[in-house]
Amino acid sequence: MINKIGQVMLYVNNQEASRDFWTEKLGFEVIADETNGPMRWIEVAPKGAGTSIVLHNKELIAKMNPEMNLGTPSIMYYTDQFDALYSDLQNKNIKVGDIMELPSGRVFNFADYEDNYFAVSEKK
Repeated sequence: MINKIGQVMLYVNNQEASRDFWTEKLGFEVIADETNGPMRWIEVAPKGAGTSIVLHNKELIAKMNPEMNLGTPSIMYYTDQFDALYSDLQNKNIKVGDIMELPSGRVFNFADYEDNYFAVSEKK
């Protein structure tokens, strides 16, 4: 039986720039940076998180598996420091959307350097 999400695959055009975005702008840690033949993957995650993001080279994966869906996964992050995170991302010149009030709480989205969008929800 499945009991948790281990990794989310994110297919990017520039692995180094994407790694730098997640580590320098969002404070994630590099868990692994591995190479096997032509394949390289970089695993990043917030400190202590149970789920990580694995950055793969989109062009290489498309050549290896042309039928694979390489679109951006819809990921919702949680934070208990919603306002501080929103301000921090704005101060780092990260593209952020407006804060929206939903029945479940406040939410905003942000984009990485390749215009992949992700959402953040306030969780207290």
